[in-house]
Amino acid sequence: MAKKSKVVANERRRETVARHADRRAALKATIRSTSSTPEEKAAAQQALNRQPRDASPVRVRNRDAVDGRPRGHLRKFGLSRVRVRELAHRGQLPGVRKSSW
Repeated sequence: MAKKSKVVANERRRETVARHADRRAALKATIRSTSSTPEEKAAAQQALNRQPRDASPVRVRNRDAVDGRPRGHLRKFGLSRVRVRELAHRGQLPGVRKSSW
């Protein structure tokens, strides 16, 4: 079980990313554009640097949906490897069976 403060901080980051996503996309498009002048690119870069650090999507951590475990996250299920194994053994994941050979 992850610390509640880490899980809450990660959710706050998700909200910040969503709130700033449109503005970040516009600034990044200006920076990448070949038709932008160097002054426009510099201004866009400064505006991007002034945004909150948590507005960047790479700062969001994938966590287990049940207990918030940060490591061993399986994107397909939204769960950690430990939780997937546990739920698969109990038969609570539809379409997942324990293999043996």
